[in-house]
Amino acid sequence: MMDNRQCPCSGSRQRNPIVHLTDHGPEPYALNLAKATRDNRMFRTALWTGKHLQLTVMNINPGQEIGLEMHPDTDQMLYVEDGHGMVRMGKEKDNLDFRTNVFVDDAFLVPAGYWHNVINSGVRPLKLFSVYAPPEHPRGTVHATKEDAEEQH
Repeated sequence: MMDNRQCPCSGSRQRNPIVHLTDHGPEPYALNLAKATRDNRMFRTALWTGKHLQLTVMNINPGQEIGLEMHPDTDQMLYVEDGHGMVRMGKEKDNLDFRTNVFVDDAFLVPAGYWHNVINSGVRPLKLFSVYAPPEHPRGTVHATKEDAEEQH
């Protein structure tokens, strides 16, 4: 949440360095998204869930992957804040013909109906945030591990 105190040197507002990793939707909300993404230690944490959009942060450990999935009615945008990985996508589960490596500051978009997977190919956690439209997960979702996510899905 933004702090409304004025910075004495510039007159601009200072950011509140504390980010609460909990779902703040559907109320208005502002945050340092880069910090929230880097601070997240859970596999998936919903930060904001509204009627038409959802923001989550993810932490994928080295050698781990999101797992092959498809959202029939949800478009998704993902952004890499730290680490690197491999993205695979395709219209058919057995034909993931789109493949690319992703690095810090890369974004990738997954159209509704596409099978996709993200694999951490690095040696440190892959930190990313994901925007779903419409929301994909229940408000307040926190998956500590990939196994928790698979159980609840």
